[in-house]
Amino acid sequence: MEDGLPLGQVEINQYEADLTTAADLCAAANAHLSVFLVKVAAPPQFGDYAALSVAWLDIRAAELEQLDEALESARTTLKDLGFSFDVAGEYTEPAWADDLVGERARYADVTLVGTSMDPSFRARAIEGALFYSARPVLLATRRQSVTLLPKRILLAWNSSLESTRAAREALDMMKNAEGVNVVLVDPSASRWNGHEPGADVATYLARHGIKVTVDRLPSAGRRIDEVLNQHAIDTSAELIVIGAYGHTRLRERVFGGVTKALIETPVVPVLMVR
Repeated sequence: MEDGLPLGQVEINQYEADLTTAADLCAAANAHLSVFLVKVAAPPQFGDYAALSVAWLDIRAAELEQLDEALESARTTLKDLGFSFDVAGEYTEPAWADDLVGERARYADVTLVGTSMDPSFRARAIEGALFYSARPVLLATRRQSVTLLPKRILLAWNSSLESTRAAREALDMMKNAEGVNVVLVDPSASRWNGHEPGADVATYLARHGIKVTVDRLPSAGRRIDEVLNQHAIDTSAELIVIGAYGHTRLRERVFGGVTKALIETPVVPVLMVR
């Protein structure tokens, strides 16, 4: 299996831990690693007569040098690890960071987003990959190692297009897993869910030789992300697979939502698909 895994990063001096995570993940799965280091430019400063200040130009020159040094360091770190890789980088203005990540991610099977980057850039990198690449995004956590070969998977299911795409993207992972728990929170019989919620997707997965268990869980006053996280822990899941942004981004940002919560506080690694 060969997967390209672009790795976004805002601060050049913070990328080492995420690079190690990506390298371990690809080495275990015999996958190709495509590293993408991003340096976001400092805000412009203006001197007298609206001229660009010399100090700001010096800062930009230093940032470009930092990026070059980080790219060379990453190549040096990876060259003796025994798997194929490539390393690229971009120096960009803040407004273009998410577009850059999304454009790069189009040429990878999955985008791995680490935990060491600045939170504001991390959120933009995730949204860029989700909305501009048509590829899944794999979120690492500080609590549990991330893998492309999970033994147990939790598939969050609500019969939406997003969850359908997520199931399809994770199909190979689920085929190789020891078991998959399809989880529905507060499900009800409907046109989309059928008379027995979860039965249709379980049948579909079973046709592919996947070992499926359907779990219909009550929220009992808890948020859906809390129910999913707790059930992932209870079932020893190494990965949560979920469709992202069932509501608009604006609604998620203003009112909150499952996607937003899992992005901000993932308990186990999460594979998101838009």
